[in-house]
This record gives sequence, C-alpha cells and structure tokens, in this order.
Amino acid sequence: MAAEPARRRPSPVTVAAWAALLLGLWLWGRGLDGGEAGGTLSDAAAGAQVLRDGPPAARPLPGRPDADAVPAGVAVPSVGVAGPVVGRGLDEDGAVAAPPFGNANEIGWYRGGARPGAAGVAVFVGHVDTRAKPAVFYRLGDVRPGEEVTVTRADGRTAVFTVERVETVAKDDFDAQRVYGQHKRGRAEIRLLTCGGAYEPGERTYTGNVVVSGYLTRAT
Repeated sequence: MAAEPARRRPSPVTVAAWAALLLGLWLWGRGLDGGEAGGTLSDAAAGAQVLRDGPPAARPLPGRPDADAVPAGVAVPSVGVAGPVVGRGLDEDGAVAAPPFGNANEIGWYRGGARPGAAGVAVFVGHVDTRAKPAVFYRLGDVRPGEEVTVTRADGRTAVFTVERVETVAKDDFDAQRVYGQHKRGRAEIRLLTCGGAYEPGERTYTGNVVVSGYLTRAT
C-alpha cells in the first residue's frame, strides 16, 4: 500500500466500519455465483448465538509490534475453515484493503489493530465465495459458540480462541462499535467477518455480514 498523506489516522472502530461497508458492498459483492451464505435476515439482524458459560479467558500475550508477532494462518477445525493470512492496511479511499478477489483462499488481517493473542481485538476478513466456487470463509456461518479458532503466528506461537458469539448483522444495522469493540476490557479477542444473509442478484451483493467473535483461552 502506498504511504498515506500526513493526516490524522482514523480510529480502529472507524476503520472497521469502513471495512464492513467496502467489503460488503464492493469486493464481496462482485462476481458471486448467486448462492446464499447463512440464510436470510430479519428486518434488523438475525438473533446472535451466544456462549453462556465458557472457559476462563487466558492472560493476553505481549503486544509486541515486531513482525514475529503477526499472524500466519487461521483455522476453525470444527467446520474445516483454514487459510494463510496476509496483512492488510488502508487503501487510497481510507478503507481496509481486502485480499485480492482472485486470492479467495487468503484471509486478511487488519495490521493496524491488535496482534492476535495480544490485548485488544484482532480483525480478520475473507471472501465467502467466487463466481465458480466457495472461498475461504464459505462455512464461517456454520461456526457455533464454544468451538475454537486457532491463529498461528510468525513467532511459532499459536493463539487459541473460544467462540462466544456468532451473528449475521444486516448491513443497514451494522454497528461498528458493537461488532468490533472489545466485549470485555483487557481480554485478547478476535473477529472473523465475511458476507452473509441473502444474496441479491440485482445488486450483486449480500444483505449482511457474518461476524464470529471469540476470546483467547490458551496459547502454546
């Protein structure tokens, strides 16, 4: 990404809102095959599935800024989701740059946010499908609370997150603070995002976003 002009940097929450809008209405809405991801939505948003009694949160890993702490891969073994991670910044329009649409099996990590496993929220985005086949996050909507997400880091450590919330949020009702803000202060958390809801052929986009939220429960 080219260097940005010297100006006030947008907050992570503002950037996340831009990311959802851009990815939902632009990149993820292009060249899709007309299927559905995650069913239909209500007028507002589908009811969230929430983990009521999960394992205790683990102490966050050190929030090192160096390259060794960046993510290398993400997997959700329960649904067969797995893919390599590429760091993404902001594009020339000030939005989070998603993985190239031709690299549909890559997962984008917003490198302006938290390192996975460090205190804060690490945000990952991915495509749900392409014109011809499912993409890396095609089964993200099948994830259930209590299942695990593993993130391997370049330093050889693996951060394991327990899913505590899965929801499909209508684009018209997308609340960036609620979706991307920390659920509990001081924890290491994760968000996985892709398209969801019904596919609208006329608009060539989906009506919402699937959002999977989790928190760090162990690290190896």
